[in-house]
Amino acid sequence: MDLNAVVATCYALPVLVSVFTVRFFYVLWQSGQPASRPRTTGLRCLIVLGSGGHTAEMMNIVTTLQKDRFTPRYYVAALTDNMSLQKAQVYEQSLIQSDRMKTAESAHFMQIYRSREVGQSYITSIATTLLATLHAMWLVIRIRPQVIFCNGPGTCFPLCISAFLLKVLGLGWSSIFYIESIARVKKLSLSGLLLYKLRIADQFFVQWPQLKHEYPRACYAGRLM
Repeated sequence: MDLNAVVATCYALPVLVSVFTVRFFYVLWQSGQPASRPRTTGLRCLIVLGSGGHTAEMMNIVTTLQKDRFTPRYYVAALTDNMSLQKAQVYEQSLIQSDRMKTAESAHFMQIYRSREVGQSYITSIATTLLATLHAMWLVIRIRPQVIFCNGPGTCFPLCISAFLLKVLGLGWSSIFYIESIARVKKLSLSGLLLYKLRIADQFFVQWPQLKHEYPRACYAGRLM
């Protein structure tokens, strides 16, 4: 590398860092702001499912959505979760049967590597979280969701991080709606705490008033179950 290239790199690097920093804080400020031209139809929707009660709660929320507005819907569950996607498939099939004009193209079902298994140590979860994040980045780039719904499973964190990174890079914009599980009465889940502290979620909902008191930037939605 000649001297001119070195000098050019020295000048370009601070500029790139400055642009990235400005963009990062712009995304933080813009997140949560109402869209200037809200769309009423055709919002690509990413729905994150978690094992056990997480899926039951999320499917309860999904049933309240305006189906024509949030379509197509992409359901994502952990690779080791064998039940959640089946519940989503049964629900989507019921929509098709109730309306003969609907097609299965409005719903898609995907799996992702889990960032942390139940009981897994935090040290070993670093590697699995990195793998899950790379997989999540590929999924988010592929789907380019405009809306993301999640409620606490560890699977949601790498997906939300990936969506936020795409915002910073200007490659897409996703509105992230996080609804903390009703099982969390006094403190947030790890996923919720990370998304709250990092200010990644555009809207952060809790279902207990004491959580609203503890985390004032959250929105108290009442009990959704």
